[in-house]
Amino acid sequence: MSLRLNIFSLLSAFAVLWWFVAPLHASRIKDITEVEGSRDNQLVGYGLVVGLAGDGDSNAQNTLRSLANVLQRYGVTVDATQIKSKNVAGVMITADIAAFLKPGSRIDVNIASLGDAKSLQGGVLLQTPLFGADGHVYAVAQGPVATGGFLGGSGGAGGATVQKNHPTVGIISNGAIVEREIVAHIVHDGLMALELHNPDFTSAARSVDAINAVFPGAASARDSASIDVRVPTKYTGREIAFLADLGQIEVTPDTNARIVINERTGTIVATSTVRISQVAVSHGALTITITSNLGVSQPNSFNNSGQTTVVPSTQTAVNETKGSFFVIAETPTIDRLAAALNALGVSTREMMAIFQTLKRAGAIQAEVIIN
Repeated sequence: MSLRLNIFSLLSAFAVLWWFVAPLHASRIKDITEVEGSRDNQLVGYGLVVGLAGDGDSNAQNTLRSLANVLQRYGVTVDATQIKSKNVAGVMITADIAAFLKPGSRIDVNIASLGDAKSLQGGVLLQTPLFGADGHVYAVAQGPVATGGFLGGSGGAGGATVQKNHPTVGIISNGAIVEREIVAHIVHDGLMALELHNPDFTSAARSVDAINAVFPGAASARDSASIDVRVPTKYTGREIAFLADLGQIEVTPDTNARIVINERTGTIVATSTVRISQVAVSHGALTITITSNLGVSQPNSFNNSGQTTVVPSTQTAVNETKGSFFVIAETPTIDRLAAALNALGVSTREMMAIFQTLKRAGAIQAEVIIN
């Protein structure tokens, strides 16, 4: 009896340990997929930001005509050609509206100057309708603009300006009120579809297996990006509850072998599945330095006819570092690859060139993306 109790306790301990350890590398279904039909939609609109204290558009015709239309809406009839104001800027407003948002809900909006305004700091956006791709108004935006930057100084001849970030771009948190709900249907004939954020056949197959382990026979993969899930009978009329339980299922998605290189910032990101075959790499550099100096030639003091002259001189130096071959053995992990490249003593940008050359040589079994 004691032996059985000890074995049962040991198995229970292993079960608890597996419960906490196994999901460490797993992700929830809700984090790697989205339900078909519940995606966000884009809104856009054109409006006016006022109160810019002279930093607005420099009398742009579209801005002045828009201002005249706004004034006419309030019973003030003016000629657009007679308006002179630098306190107004024409702007474009963009926003994303999620599915299922009800009228009265609020969303964030982004504001960007359309003309030659210097800054939107301190401005207020006038009431602006936001349109969807179908031409209907789904939200109305209004409120003070937060730029997160500034522009100071007089500029011009003899002046100086100081700029931080982009003062012609701003945001209004909760600046738009939803006026129309986007109707979304997520269940069709008892079937719902899950769309993988990163389409992959292995990830789709693993997700199907994980779902069927909890809800037998419910899931099937349509392709590398879509998974069809049939709502079980016991969840009929409670599809939201089923979707909540479905989202908690954990699965380990697969990762493609990929190296992303950003030449502008010098950033290199590689996934753990990158493989490199045995290859020899030679690294060397040629540096040419050219310096120019100005010397002064002073004539003899006893010769009154001489003049002081400036004599330029140029020196050129060539420095070529010794190049040698380094053999990089076949490395099964990205950390060993990084250690091998770091052993060459190369900079980040030189490492980018090595990655590109290795790809051309066919030594890297991964996708190299340069942006």
